[in-house]
Amino acid sequence: MQIGSPIPILRIFDEQKARAFYVDFLGFSVDWEHRFEPALPLYLQVTRGGCVLHLSEHHGDATPGSALRIPVQDIEALHAELAARKYGYARPGINDQPWAREVAVTDPFGNRLVFSQAVAG
Repeated sequence: MQIGSPIPILRIFDEQKARAFYVDFLGFSVDWEHRFEPALPLYLQVTRGGCVLHLSEHHGDATPGSALRIPVQDIEALHAELAARKYGYARPGINDQPWAREVAVTDPFGNRLVFSQAVAG
């Protein structure tokens, strides 16, 4: 039996803000989206590389204010890419920790994403 990687569900409240943050700023792609009817809440999957996230406007799907640690191989390149996008609500830096170099961002809904490159040693 093989168990796959988890796919976190993050609660969102505003489709436009979610797309501006995850797609325009972080560079994720929308794989698919679903609504039971046009006026009902949105549920969608976004990916970037091997990172898969589900974003949901549905009340019971997730708790706002979650935190994720996302491994990356080149934190400097990610940081430069995000800085070049000049997103109006976040200008993250690189934080050096004993275990990793990190770029932390918080989405408009209070969810924190920490992109992390492990430190050798």
